[in-house]
Amino acid sequence: MTFRHAILNDSPTLTSLLNRSYRGDSSRAGWTTEADLLSGKRIDETGILKLLNDPDSLILIAQSEESILATIHAHHETENVHFGLFAVEPSLQGGGIGKELLAYAESEAIRKWGVTSAIMEVITHRVELIEYYERRGYVRSGKMIAFPKSDLWDQKVDSLELAELSKRLDTIS
Repeated sequence: MTFRHAILNDSPTLTSLLNRSYRGDSSRAGWTTEADLLSGKRIDETGILKLLNDPDSLILIAQSEESILATIHAHHETENVHFGLFAVEPSLQGGGIGKELLAYAESEAIRKWGVTSAIMEVITHRVELIEYYERRGYVRSGKMIAFPKSDLWDQKVDSLELAELSKRLDTIS
């Protein structure tokens, strides 16, 4: 497995990976599905292209040969990096790919931006996912965020909200 920064030509593959990892029946092959909470798309190709063209953003990829296995978005915010759009091919979840990609993303954010902490938001209903991040050193900040509205998706349950998690990042020596 190798890691790299995404390029514009990756946008269709990334859009597909993110949508089948988060939503719909295909996402049920993994353990990180939101299919019971939300319908519709997680993101569209326009959204991916916007992130790829943002100078304060990186989309990172884990791949094997020519296949993209996982992705994560990193956005630079002063001394922090904000992670989101973290997805592993559903049939490959649980095999350590996500753990390795997250570690790579943290080190890339330190290297590129000199950040000292990472922040992410997770749907509070996703207790097992919050626990996954806690095992990787993230802690709940206590901050709760209203779940965003979008034309891309519909909520299947009431009262969705996001819990903010953060982690102090070690500098690269």
